[in-house]
Amino acid sequence: MAALSSPLAIDERVWRLPVDRYHAMIRSGALSPEDSVELLEGILVEKMSKNPAHRVATRKMGDALRAALPFGWSVDERAPVTTADSEPEPDLTVVRGATDDYRDRHPHAVDVPLVVEVADSSLRRDREIKQGIYARAGFTCYWLLDLNARALEVYREPGAQGYASKRVYAEESSVTLSLAAETVGPFPVSAFLPRP
Repeated sequence: MAALSSPLAIDERVWRLPVDRYHAMIRSGALSPEDSVELLEGILVEKMSKNPAHRVATRKMGDALRAALPFGWSVDERAPVTTADSEPEPDLTVVRGATDDYRDRHPHAVDVPLVVEVADSSLRRDREIKQGIYARAGFTCYWLLDLNARALEVYREPGAQGYASKRVYAEESSVTLSLAAETVGPFPVSAFLPRP
């Protein structure tokens, strides 16, 4: 058993669950859709509850992204992405291709130009733990919609130590998204947020 250096670490005797065993547990029925967990850094973690403002913001952002995406891209909502040691279920992902392209596996970083978390009570987990997971896995762009501050944090330039670039967009700002050789947007941050 190895010592953990993650913010998830609470005891050095925690045993990490490999992604392939996590998948085997799901296939065997040991974990079912009713089990509200996700695999973060090899540890099964209970998913955070969603309040109404979270649901509204997720829906508004998903609708805005879907309306702007060109052919060949889709938006997943609360669907798993697979990394070397984790299988988080981000609130939204922009994914290359169609849903049927992923019938045998979940998308990986190479398939996903944008991963999104909407945060209120989950802010620490999304800003520290998930941001690190997404950066180490090479997800090009990570958006964290902070409902408490009514702002969008945009992380770019992923690496082993996290994202090298972070920019915060206030409610009155707009943001764009790069998809391969194409830019979509601008998206007003206010369009993602529930009414005050």
